Amino acid sequence: MEHEVFVPVAVQRLEETLADPARVARAVPGLQQDAGAEPVSGRLKLRVGSHSVTYRGSVRITRLDDGSYAAEGDAVEARGTGSVKLALTLRIEEAEDGSRLAFGGTASADGRLTELPADAVTSAVHRLLNRFAEQLAAVAEEGPQEPEPLVTQDFEAKATSDFDTTPDADDAAAPMPAAARGREDVPEPADAAGPPAEAAHARRTMIGRSAEEVDHAPPRGRYAPVPVPQTVAAGSPLRWAAPAAALALASAIVVGRALRKRH
Repeated sequence: MEHEVFVPVAVQRLEETLADPARVARAVPGLQQDAGAEPVSGRLKLRVGSHSVTYRGSVRITRLDDGSYAAEGDAVEARGTGSVKLALTLRIEEAEDGSRLAFGGTASADGRLTELPADAVTSAVHRLLNRFAEQLAAVAEEGPQEPEPLVTQDFEAKATSDFDTTPDADDAAAPMPAAARGREDVPEPADAAGPPAEAAHARRTMIGRSAEEVDHAPPRGRYAPVPVPQTVAAGSPLRWAAPAAALALASAIVVGRALRKRH
């Protein structure tokens, strides 16, 4: 397989990019890198005509003594038993207003890729190499990306100990309980006279109580039921006071008459 691509980037910048595996991984189109794995490894979807095959594998690029680069890789189908192995060479040559990337090498495959037309597979590989060369030039123009330093002075501890729960001035206020929030958020109806103080007190005291308690709680204040008047029966001393007084009066009369007869 032989293929050439022109890119408007100097040879030196391309060589610096190929020497950094992390920048090479950014140039592989559609590569989904695996966390904690080698830079140029992960999942790659290859579209061939109306079909697409996803592979999981890795590629290793090394610089040879003659200035060219060797790319060796192997991958397996993410959903299947097929595999692909490649051995490519990449040579960077100076060209007018840029550089020319010359690819060459061999590749072997089995599985789903062998069931597709050969010309469609070749077209898909050429399209993949074209996009790789274009993105490699874009990464070379961007240069290496350095991580931003962490500015520690922008952070300030909000607690003096591991168990300090005192809120700071810029901390958000604690949310209200669900039961109280459901009633307190409802605005009071506009009334010129306003509700009586007893009714307002009764409504506030019912906030936060369970539904069963509210249903059975008697109303208070203005809305409380009027008690039924009860008949108060006279006590035992009052009931016997009149007969005792009559008996005492009769006894006094009898005694008075008896004393007059003696005289």
